[in-house]
Amino acid sequence: MADAAHRLAEVQANIAEAAQRAQRKTGDIRLIAVSKTHDADAIRPLIAAGQRDFGENRVQEAAAKWPELRAETPDVALHLIGQLQSNKAEEAVALFDAIHSVDRSSLVQALAKACTKAGRQPLMFVQVNVGDEEQKGGCGVADLPALLAEAKDAGLRIEGLMAIPPADVEPAPYFALLDELAERHDLPLRSMGMSGDYETAVMLGATHVRVGTALFGAR
Repeated sequence: MADAAHRLAEVQANIAEAAQRAQRKTGDIRLIAVSKTHDADAIRPLIAAGQRDFGENRVQEAAAKWPELRAETPDVALHLIGQLQSNKAEEAVALFDAIHSVDRSSLVQALAKACTKAGRQPLMFVQVNVGDEEQKGGCGVADLPALLAEAKDAGLRIEGLMAIPPADVEPAPYFALLDELAERHDLPLRSMGMSGDYETAVMLGATHVRVGTALFGAR
């Protein structure tokens, strides 16, 4: 318990310091604790320490552990940060408060149908493949305007963009690109930055940072 509280306080302090250096308000940045692959017993100490936003990669894994945890702590917000298959759209809309990985036309249509059926709409981000990596999810930079237009026509509430920069390179230019794209399309939110680079992301406009290892410890 003490370890979780200490790690959380350290990450929060780093975010606050980066925000101050960028002349931003700390309250404008949400820390998402990436709880994928961690069981309920590993998550509870962070909840007890005050953390309320959590990120999961898979719908099935989240469905297995979060109903019980949310019954204990109803004000937790759950974010889907991994790739989403269109056939899981209905489950995702029912379970998550935010979906960070909208990245293709078929998913836009599946989510729109699921939102209409459920009568609720999670906060949504379009994931952009800022590094143009074949193996990575996300829509291409050139395809972004068309996907945003389609999402709007379908009735989806897209509020921001999300990106995962290429590994082992300086992430700052990729964060700056996502910030610029969000600005260009008049979107207020930017989901970017992980354990190794969240302070850089905060300085370049992140509103949501997705931190796993720095909060849960090494796997």
